[in-house]
Amino acid sequence: MPGAGKLVAFFDVDNTLLRGSTLYLLGKGMYKRGFFTKKEISNYLFVNLIYRYTGVEDKNEINSITKAACNFIKGHKVEELEKMGKEIYDEFVSPALWSGTISLAQEHLANGVDVWLITASSQEFASHISKRLGFTGALGTKAKIENGVYTGELVGELLHGKAKALAAIDLANLQSYNLLESFAYSDSHHDLPLLQSVGNPAVINPDATLRVFAGKKNWPIYDFRKARWLKSKIAPITARLGYLFIFLRPGKKGN
Repeated sequence: MPGAGKLVAFFDVDNTLLRGSTLYLLGKGMYKRGFFTKKEISNYLFVNLIYRYTGVEDKNEINSITKAACNFIKGHKVEELEKMGKEIYDEFVSPALWSGTISLAQEHLANGVDVWLITASSQEFASHISKRLGFTGALGTKAKIENGVYTGELVGELLHGKAKALAAIDLANLQSYNLLESFAYSDSHHDLPLLQSVGNPAVINPDATLRVFAGKKNWPIYDFRKARWLKSKIAPITARLGYLFIFLRPGKKGN
């Protein structure tokens, strides 16, 4: 583990930086633009959701997700998907970002800490999200490209689980990051290898398994889902109280 140099903060994306899955949002945007039939998109989303909500760490499941993701972009031009990715960011990703996570990342940047996204989503889409948010960079799953067209194969493996940790360590070696004093954030227990590769791990919107683990380790726990739920419940009550105060207070003309 590199022990001297600059500091870095790694942020997972799905359910950590934004509500939901980048692959789901990308698929939704492509479906709306006529890239897939209902059957094709439903098959992909079914595989994606089973993995996401059961949390099964199974090689066959991972292979199914990888195959579905590759079929997702096979035969499409890189330029075409990059253009569409920018549109989908504005339409679906930007409204789904967790402001609390953005604030954490911006605080790191203000303190001179580099911020990298690290995700199983495509390298191209992850890089676009990073650029739009003013982060340092992004590590994502790399798809094979020939003559400007996606072949439906990967370069390496899906950036998931242990692969994320290895990618983070490789980047740290390349950029001379001090992982012993650096940071990592995720919502999923699948990212424990990544979280344990740094000296300052923290969890955001954690799944049940990760919440228990983080509690035992005394890691910081941020849950922006609760804040959003409370705001949705409290805001109408506050508005009603404001109305009563302004319009029904004693001495109000007309009462």
